[in-house]
Amino acid sequence: MTGGPANRYDVAVIGAGMAGMAAALFAAERGLSCIQVGSGGGILFASGLLDLLAVHPVAERRLWQSPYAALAALAREQPDHPLARVDPISIRTAFETFVAALASAGLAYAPLGDRNSDLLTSIGTVKTTFGVPLAMVAGVGALDRRPPCLLVDFRGLREFSARQIAATLADRWPDLRHQRIDFPGFEAVPEVYAVHLARALETRETRERTIALIKPLLGDARVVGLPAVLGLGRSREVHAAFEAGLGVPVFEIPTMPTSVPGLRLLGALEAVVSARGVRRRQQAGVRALTWDGGMAILDLEGVPGGERVSASAVVLATGRFSGRGLTADRQCVRESILGLPVHQPASRDAWHQRDFLDPAGHAINRAGLRIDDAWRPLDASGKPAWPRLFAIGSILAHQDWMRSKCGSGLAIATAWAAIAQVTHQLRGN
Repeated sequence: MTGGPANRYDVAVIGAGMAGMAAALFAAERGLSCIQVGSGGGILFASGLLDLLAVHPVAERRLWQSPYAALAALAREQPDHPLARVDPISIRTAFETFVAALASAGLAYAPLGDRNSDLLTSIGTVKTTFGVPLAMVAGVGALDRRPPCLLVDFRGLREFSARQIAATLADRWPDLRHQRIDFPGFEAVPEVYAVHLARALETRETRERTIALIKPLLGDARVVGLPAVLGLGRSREVHAAFEAGLGVPVFEIPTMPTSVPGLRLLGALEAVVSARGVRRRQQAGVRALTWDGGMAILDLEGVPGGERVSASAVVLATGRFSGRGLTADRQCVRESILGLPVHQPASRDAWHQRDFLDPAGHAINRAGLRIDDAWRPLDASGKPAWPRLFAIGSILAHQDWMRSKCGSGLAIATAWAAIAQVTHQLRGN
């Protein structure tokens, strides 16, 4: 890591969602000193799955089994989409680096190949995604082959219903059964929460009691599905214990946000960036961002007594409306820190379609910052706002990540590309 004064860094990352975490990780991997400002609260709403690209074109709702084939089509048909501006080799490398870092923190994913996978959701629908945590992998094969399967849920866990999943899939999966049991130690509790169950299952006694309740219910089941409660920081150990105790493959099904897989992902990302020397200001925000010669000056708020830091480069990973990277009033959409111009419809009347469920989505969902080929946001004159200011993730224009099912891909790929530009500008390589 390059040194210098304690408050001077090679790069400052503003934002601690998926894109900000990926940027901080990739900066540290390249040996850049890095400070990260912002809260990672948005990751708590994540499913733990890593989407790359599943739907294109959005209006046709076309699902792709190969995200890389989808990316090739996107590049041909929508070249201004941020993902279309990252070459496939870089995207592969970015995902492999990201997943390897998570594995080093104890959160393992299935080996990444060339295909998307289909998984069950907590309401019985099917989710198409790319990166799958190991604890959910058996569910991919089960959904494909549909062997006799037992779904188990817990009385009082209102965010998950095995009965509803089985009913939704009854025509497609006739050998899908469901059972509800009391969670050991919570029998008298009228409402239970996934995170409490996950923590409880990290104790051997609770694991063994839970397995003992499920085992007599197996019947002819060759696989068992459970809500995603198999541990937090020790999920690999808990999952392995359930498979050993039940004698069949076990898979988790993502629950509603805020979810245990989201907590696992946030914890793993915080661990990996901290282990690589990233200095984090978790509850801080940027009150002002100014330029002094070749350095960016960040005045932080939310830090006792305030703090001022300087950086040779800045990466905006502040997200859209939920992350407050963008704000909206009755006139227009605005970028929150620098007032950068936002690509958006000419009038508010054009923000939304008349049909809320229009398959093409709404124009407001594609609003964001325009960038040049080096990932630098543009000012009102169409030039880079500052030579070493970069923008990544969902704040970028010309994408509707939710309908395209490309949120993680957008975050990880654009972070990789922008940090490559930062490294080139600061190091010449």
